[in-house]
Amino acid sequence: MTQVNVSIVVPTLNEAENIPQLVERVANAMSGRDWEMLIVDDDSRDGTPQVCAELAEKYPLRLLVRKRPAYGLSGAVLHGFAHARGNVLVVMDADLQHPPEKIPELVDTVVSGQADFVIGSRYAGGTMAEQWGAFRRLNSFLATLLARPFAGNVKDPMSGFFALRRETFECAQRLSPMGYKIALELICKCRVKQVREIPIHFGVRQRGQSKLTLKQQFHYLQHLSRLYDFTFPRLAPIMKFLIVLMIGFVLAAVAFAVAVKAGAALPIAAVIAYLAHLLVTAVFHLRYIRAQWEFLVNRRPWVDFMLVSLVELVAVAGSGYWLIWRIGTPAASEVLVITFLVGTVVRYILRKELLLDVRGLRRNVRAEELGEKTT
Repeated sequence: MTQVNVSIVVPTLNEAENIPQLVERVANAMSGRDWEMLIVDDDSRDGTPQVCAELAEKYPLRLLVRKRPAYGLSGAVLHGFAHARGNVLVVMDADLQHPPEKIPELVDTVVSGQADFVIGSRYAGGTMAEQWGAFRRLNSFLATLLARPFAGNVKDPMSGFFALRRETFECAQRLSPMGYKIALELICKCRVKQVREIPIHFGVRQRGQSKLTLKQQFHYLQHLSRLYDFTFPRLAPIMKFLIVLMIGFVLAAVAFAVAVKAGAALPIAAVIAYLAHLLVTAVFHLRYIRAQWEFLVNRRPWVDFMLVSLVELVAVAGSGYWLIWRIGTPAASEVLVITFLVGTVVRYILRKELLLDVRGLRRNVRAEELGEKTT
């Protein structure tokens, strides 16, 4: 296979109406350059293969169809990278919101060595055709703020229009794509040092429907969790432990007050309160399992969770009855705080000594660290 200078990867799903105009504009922008376009399609049912077959007769276009698409748009981009022949890799959407005329500027900035990663930015001097409402602007601001610890001062790290050198991509470690934010994944996992943003005009979708949904927003939060784990392997688990602990304690205090008011003995109320805390922990545990399943060594994570929870409950009940025996009539607040702390200490000891994660999982050892080859 002949190597080309620029590979343009375009993930698609039911974008057949937009592809002809996109390819024509890219061809005009890349006139005189050595380039190829890879349409990575997630098994669309709108005639995308037929459209691409006609275009491939005139343009350097290849269609890659994922019959069993995984990891959303991010997975499609990485699939395209795996088949790309270019020294420079460019990613853009098919909906014509990203201006193909800006591709040469992105490519030249990378090739000249001015940056390792170049983003077509809506916010760094760029403009948008669509006027966003207050809620969407706030949503974008918070998403960018949460990404700041590993994206630095990049103003548009969620952009889907970017370029990087192949050697930069090949430096990636532990890629675990999820959802739509592949640029953020690459900036973090490739250990990118120099990011430059090129202002673009972010247009209005010409045809079809946006793929951004509430489900994708949850995927973004899960993705952030992975990136925090990767970037701050020691600090991230501690912060997550404290977050779960604070939320759990608030709910436990409410459950304890209700149980006491209903006439339950203080040790029994403490157990009920801690059960409420375990419910919160179970919710976070479930979300973590779904987000990190392919990286887990232990394929029965709920067994660990239930065993640890049972030991915690026994410790809470025992400490509650010990307080009654030792003090006689302790204050209700003392019983709540002391028993909760006992349960928390037991969890910490089990996590540390038995290599259990703070949510009840075993240590997150990835396949690469075990010397195994992933497929």
